[in-house]
Amino acid sequence: MAISANGAVGELPNSRTDPDGSAVLRILSYNVRSMRDDEDALARVIRACAPDLVLVQEAPRFFRWRKHAARLAAKSELVVLSGGATAAGPLLLCSLRATVERTEDVLLPLTPGLHRRGLATAVVRFGGARIGLVSCHLSLQEEERHAQAGLLLDRVAALGTPYVIVAGDLNERPGGRAWTRLTKELQDGWATAPWGGEQTWPVTAPDRRIDAVLATPGVEFLACGVPRDLDARDLRTATDHLPVLAVVRVPGARV
Repeated sequence: MAISANGAVGELPNSRTDPDGSAVLRILSYNVRSMRDDEDALARVIRACAPDLVLVQEAPRFFRWRKHAARLAAKSELVVLSGGATAAGPLLLCSLRATVERTEDVLLPLTPGLHRRGLATAVVRFGGARIGLVSCHLSLQEEERHAQAGLLLDRVAALGTPYVIVAGDLNERPGGRAWTRLTKELQDGWATAPWGGEQTWPVTAPDRRIDAVLATPGVEFLACGVPRDLDARDLRTATDHLPVLAVVRVPGARV
């Protein structure tokens, strides 16, 4: 199926597993601003993208945060995989197609006076494809952000999987030090297979790309970008970021 650059979700291939064990997956990265906006609009945006995996940033972290995460998952027709307050905000949601091998929430070193950051990680299988996942939200401060990029790459290596998907709010544009550090080892989905829109923030007048879906070598990006055919009002009222949707093909286990 040929994919144009128009950015319509309906033109993307459906999720599937192939006879050789490989899997075609839809990966969504989305900063949800602690679900402080229109929760129903947020869920409609997620459902419209029909993702297998959602790598969330700024999930609720305080009072009854687990209930908020569970409610978002249910409204989005997904389940909670890992993360939330125990990862300082990153959260993973998945469809029932995923077979979960393990999860781990990781807190990054705290710089006094700055916001605590963390990583939500998991290892899952779709058919014969075994994939590591990392949702991240890097620091606003450049030096700390650069150090966190290195810690993130260390975590990618420690997952011990043949392929890893990393997605999140990098709080930096392409060409920045942290972004460059990451993309020396990881593919940038937009740069590899641009589709739809590029800019992700702010939602009302996006003029910069600070959110990304990245992957280790061997993952094939079929498309990656901001969908153009989602309900504009839902996007504006759901949160302050635009979602990034990627379609990837992950090879099956080597025999």
